[in-house]
Amino acid sequence: MEKRWILNAAPDESEVESFSKLLSIEKPLASLLISRGIRTLEDAELFFNPDISKLHDPFLMKDMDKAVDRLSRAIINNEKILIYGDYDVDGTSAVALVYSFLKEIIGADYKNYIEYYIPDRYLEGYGISDQGIEYCHANDFTLLISLDCGIKANDKVAFANSYGIDVIICDHHLEGDELPDAVAVLDPKRSGCPYPYKELSGCGVGFKLIQGYCKKFNLPDQLWLSKLDLVAISIASDIVAITGENRILAYFGLIIINRFPRVGIKSIIEQSGIKIHYPPSEQTIFNRVISITDLVFNVGPRINAAGRINTGRESVKLLICDDEDKSMEIGKNINSHNDTRRDLDKKATSEAVNEILSNDDYRDRKSIVLYNPTWNKGIIGIVASRIVEEFYRPTIILTKSTDGLITGSARSIKEFNIYNGIDYCADLLEHFGGHNYAAGLSLKEENLQAFIDKFEQFVSEQIQDEAALIPEIDVDMELDLTDITSRFMENLKRFAPFGPGNMAPVFLSRRLVEEGNARIVGEKHIKMRVCYRNKYCRPIDAIAFNQKENFDKVTSGEDFDMLYHVEENTWNNVTSIQLNVKDIKCSD
Repeated sequence: MEKRWILNAAPDESEVESFSKLLSIEKPLASLLISRGIRTLEDAELFFNPDISKLHDPFLMKDMDKAVDRLSRAIINNEKILIYGDYDVDGTSAVALVYSFLKEIIGADYKNYIEYYIPDRYLEGYGISDQGIEYCHANDFTLLISLDCGIKANDKVAFANSYGIDVIICDHHLEGDELPDAVAVLDPKRSGCPYPYKELSGCGVGFKLIQGYCKKFNLPDQLWLSKLDLVAISIASDIVAITGENRILAYFGLIIINRFPRVGIKSIIEQSGIKIHYPPSEQTIFNRVISITDLVFNVGPRINAAGRINTGRESVKLLICDDEDKSMEIGKNINSHNDTRRDLDKKATSEAVNEILSNDDYRDRKSIVLYNPTWNKGIIGIVASRIVEEFYRPTIILTKSTDGLITGSARSIKEFNIYNGIDYCADLLEHFGGHNYAAGLSLKEENLQAFIDKFEQFVSEQIQDEAALIPEIDVDMELDLTDITSRFMENLKRFAPFGPGNMAPVFLSRRLVEEGNARIVGEKHIKMRVCYRNKYCRPIDAIAFNQKENFDKVTSGEDFDMLYHVEENTWNNVTSIQLNVKDIKCSD
């Protein structure tokens, strides 16, 4: 699919020059820092050297004092505490974090007082469920800590209260019209909360709770520092901004994963096929060690797979496991779930693509809504994302739910707020929720066609410009290949960890030629070496994943322009610079 390249405006040259000298870094990287809002020596120092002491005081979060007091009272009085979390990576990592902490605080007989609960995706759905509260009541729990959910669970919290069960909510989603009647509601996004950083993951909010507990009772910092690996996994997998406090949490979480991984995480890494030796040398941090990208594409999907195919309890069990053999056994089971998830995902995506291509109506539509009662509920969100990648339209994928309703996942494009589109059709829906780019919904089967038509009407009214249906690639800056040196690479690595708010930079180089050895590898990837035609430049290795269609452009002998990330590639224990190509166009 043709893509639009949007080149960011370059900062003032004189500012770049002075900042480059001040920091003793290459001008392109000084320009990159300025473009990302880093303009002072102090800002650059904190960016390049995250400082754990710069984490915000947890008691700046509204209701933190109430939450810590209620939790400490439960521990002192030997009350039973149920730790409740969503079935995705953010929820299960948050449950593992709080459970692990309380296990250490309570001591040897912890099993008498704490337990964790993950709702069944298919039978209970998202968030606090009636079944979960009934379980809490039947087993004499008097405190429920909800993680990554609960901010809109007014009825469920009232139900818990009717049984005399207190609730502490740790969430990071937007509140509704009214807050639940919980003992404490920890959510930096809630109105009136003065907490300075608003983009914490659900696990991050749970982390602030245990950090607050440690601060109040002067407990060793190691009790919360040792849990940063779980916070890093949640940050990566929940696609929250890696800025501010999240950058600090992710940075130190990655160091723990790379140096002292808990056995469950090590098991997942090994199951994913990543070759890594523990512990790495001091020099190899962020240099072919586990990165945010690895967490997003290898670790996170495996943790998620348990909740999609079987139960999220398996993921928690793995993350809290401290037995090597047992963790390998659980890891293998979860990896098997991930294989099943991939098969279901591949089959459903293929069926969805075929349905679109065989239906002439979709040529004229600006939205895609597909329903197949046989698709697995656990993978429809993934399928929706893949359809957006393939056709770049607001997309909703629907299947049949166990309650007889049609349930779906929605994903969107940059130019369209899909939550507003679904809200426009609220009269046809039973439930819905979400945000700008992702949402969930359910409806009765008899309303399906009316929903499809009304949603398409709204999308068509909102997207008037056809160019909005062509995907964009944001380009950070133009770069001369001769600027890519080993020193440049070492300084570029200091920009990590990358993620939303600090994406891996996309560079543009114009009028390139291929050295003459380009070839197709793995059936659909282009392996090549690029340089300039009439200017000295050491040829640089490049790989263009899933871009076989661009092979003729690079082998035609004509100049071409290229977008790419600058990365390192390690092969046979030899590390070299490689360009990870994002797109290629013929030069003007």
